[in-house]
Amino acid sequence: MDTQSLIAFTTVIDTGSFSEAAEALHLTQSAVSKRIATLEHQTGRPLIERNGRSLRLTDAGHALLPHARKVLDELHNAREALTSLDQRMHGPLSLIISHHIGLHHLPNWLRALQKAHPDLTFNLQFLESEQVFQQLHQHDAPLAWVTLNDRIMERFQVWFAWEDPMSFVCGPDHPLAHKQQLAPEDIAQYQAILPDSNTETYRVVSHHFLQQGITLDAQMPTNYLETIKMMTSVGLGWSVLPNTMLDSTLVVLDVPEPVTRMLGAVGIRGREPGTAARALLETVQGQAPARCAETG
Repeated sequence: MDTQSLIAFTTVIDTGSFSEAAEALHLTQSAVSKRIATLEHQTGRPLIERNGRSLRLTDAGHALLPHARKVLDELHNAREALTSLDQRMHGPLSLIISHHIGLHHLPNWLRALQKAHPDLTFNLQFLESEQVFQQLHQHDAPLAWVTLNDRIMERFQVWFAWEDPMSFVCGPDHPLAHKQQLAPEDIAQYQAILPDSNTETYRVVSHHFLQQGITLDAQMPTNYLETIKMMTSVGLGWSVLPNTMLDSTLVVLDVPEPVTRMLGAVGIRGREPGTAARALLETVQGQAPARCAETG
């Protein structure tokens, strides 16, 4: 089996279509189909069944897929081992970054990293944390810096993680601003402005209310925390925001229950992130808050 056919095979599975795989590999669709046909000829079995626009792995395809990934990951690791012998680190270093981490953490990291390695350049892709799966499997970047959840931690290698404490907040003119010792039922009477319900941040917040049998009905959901901060500051509702975003435009509510989510760097299991990515991890660890963990 040749590596080009294995790359085409895994890319078709990861993207879900021959046309998107062709785009990702900078090939024509017929070239991708030819590589899959070559692989099927080499294995002597059909690997992918096409049903209209949908694809399905055959039993042989299911059996081959983990081995194909392992072969390609080992080839990648071999290239990285040779690259690490270079005396000077150079880019580009590709990274997938959540919008919040990109705004509030990334600038200091990159400033320190580029000062230490002036030849290093960066290729940044900003995505919501829930969108990292496909991008990582397409090997668009060695690391993704995202809000962690159980699904991500099950499927990917967590290289570094830290706690991101959050606070219940409202604007200075909101009715909750001057109330003391607020319980979940007190807060739930007022409109909430929170990320979409499919995000880990929403799940962390809603858990506090579900324990009391209260279901949240968040209005105007948006996954951009800067937008939530603006809407909260002008009195449109209460929210829960990372402590790194707190300033004089917000009032921290007197809620005894702490809220914390986990942020971290994840990558493909068994796949070496590379010298530049490891240098970034070391930089982050040097600047990290006290409550963090190196897990890689």
